[in-house]
This record gives sequence, structure tokens and C-alpha cells, in this order.
Amino acid sequence: MSHSTTHRASPFHCPYCGEQDLFPREEQGWECHACLRAFSVTFLGQLDRPAGVSSPVSGQQS
Repeated sequence: MSHSTTHRASPFHCPYCGEQDLFPREEQGWECHACLRAFSVTFLGQLDRPAGVSSPVSGQQS
């Protein structure tokens, strides 16, 4: 078994049944042992903050 140095964020709920019984797949993605589905989550990027909207961290502004 090879170990990857990449870190991936963990989903908290299955997108199909809402259960939290999730386990990482060896290849990629996640398995839900409650509904027996496999899925992956893709990060597409960050959105630009609209003008005039402050940072969610208090005391910081863009």
C-alpha cells in the first residue's frame, strides 16, 4: 500500500443519505457504509469576495 502525502478534507455527511458512516477509499473518494454508495468531492476553487463584504475573521478587511 502506498502512502500519499496529499491531505484531503473529510466530508461530514453522505450527500445521498445524510449519514456520517464514511470511510476513505484507497483509490480516491469516500464510501458510505450506511447506503453502500461511493462518491468523491472536488474542490473547484475559491470565489472572489463581493465588494464591501468584510472578511469572516473579525478585525480583518480586504
